Amino acid sequence: MTTLLESCRIAPAPGAAAELSLPMTFIDIFWLRFHPIRRLLFYEFPCSMAYFLETLVPKLKESLSLTLKHYLPLAGNTVFPSNTENKPIIRYVAGDSVSVAIAESANDFDNLVGNHARDADQFYDFIPQLELITDESGDVLFRLLAVQVTLFPGRGICIGFANHHSVGDASSIVGFIKCWASISKHGGDEELLMTQGESLPLFDRSLVKLPPGVDSIFWNHAKKITLQPSSFPLPTNRVRATYVLSPSEIKKLKDLVLARNPGFVHTSSFVVMAAYIWTCMVKALKAGEEERVDDEDDELETFLFPVDCRPRLNPPVPGNYFGNCISHGLVRIRHQELVGNEGFFVAAEAIANEIKNRVNDKEKILAGAENWITEVGSVVKKRCFSVSGSARVDLYSTDFGWGKARKLETLSIDGQKYAMSVCKSGASEGGLEVGLSLPEVKMAAFAAAFADGIKGS
Repeated sequence: MTTLLESCRIAPAPGAAAELSLPMTFIDIFWLRFHPIRRLLFYEFPCSMAYFLETLVPKLKESLSLTLKHYLPLAGNTVFPSNTENKPIIRYVAGDSVSVAIAESANDFDNLVGNHARDADQFYDFIPQLELITDESGDVLFRLLAVQVTLFPGRGICIGFANHHSVGDASSIVGFIKCWASISKHGGDEELLMTQGESLPLFDRSLVKLPPGVDSIFWNHAKKITLQPSSFPLPTNRVRATYVLSPSEIKKLKDLVLARNPGFVHTSSFVVMAAYIWTCMVKALKAGEEERVDDEDDELETFLFPVDCRPRLNPPVPGNYFGNCISHGLVRIRHQELVGNEGFFVAAEAIANEIKNRVNDKEKILAGAENWITEVGSVVKKRCFSVSGSARVDLYSTDFGWGKARKLETLSIDGQKYAMSVCKSGASEGGLEVGLSLPEVKMAAFAAAFADGIKGS
């Protein structure tokens, strides 16, 4: 059981600009229709209710206010204009603020932070909703960030983040979370400004050189959206579980690929992890199916993964650019090949080739961008397995002053048919962590396939 103790709004600290208005790139517009991104960070930090309310919460509020001073768009809104001749913008004006909920939970903290399969519904006690409102002019405003801080008395704390994808990608939001943690830990932003001043967010959209005219194409699609407040996908009828690939297991997978093909040129941790999880997933999804479709072997399985474009564009975009600067990789393989004995090797080669031939080619990474909506829209309706997050994301080291995080959960994947969350492992340097949300029968089948494959590698 979780009890709401307080609801408040936190505005940027004094000294912030009075107004900030940002045009939306076509990549920002692409994400307008996407459900909110929801993340939970759990911390093992035994404390009393008195300490939580009198010391910890005020410190978090103050540090959040200081952080928003540097991340003004998150306190503002995406403005969806009533006159669709105008394009949407991201706008902050003085008085805008972020919703913050303070709560207490009697749920089992140790169960929540485990890796084993757990009921997915219970995690929604710790995440806030994002509002959608209509102003006096008829424009629709998407709130861009909401936060919830939940105490598990005597055990720990959970910070839940909900953000609208139109404001920024994983790199941008993780930068904000780490900035907030640093300011909270050091009791102000002086340390941040002295040591990391050059990495504070850049909002200048002119830094991103994108194909002309694509924003109008995307806006013509987006303006037809039926706008509705976001809702939780409850009941999920799913369980959540976490699978960790240690550095030694990743090396084993790499060695298998290289032994099969010594000339393999892109044997990254992401490639072998993605290939392994994808093949296990396709096998697991057959669990519980009563009928076999005759042409199933010829069906195409699709793997869809995000790509950070910042270092890949010409010219490159600074790493601290705040916004959406992502493309995607897309791999298709026949079902029969993927579930066969050679499935892992076929998947690894296909993913590596997509990265080599398109993702890492500055001329191709945004080629055909005008077709993204129809291309991605067509594959996600079929047999598609997608990725949320990145193998480069490290949220476990995020320290608000209570040590590193005990567990990260990405709830957003509950709202997608089949997807995995990916991040650096909190258990071992060089390891990777994968989060899954599946019906219980299929999760059990995945766990068996995952364990058997690692054991036999």
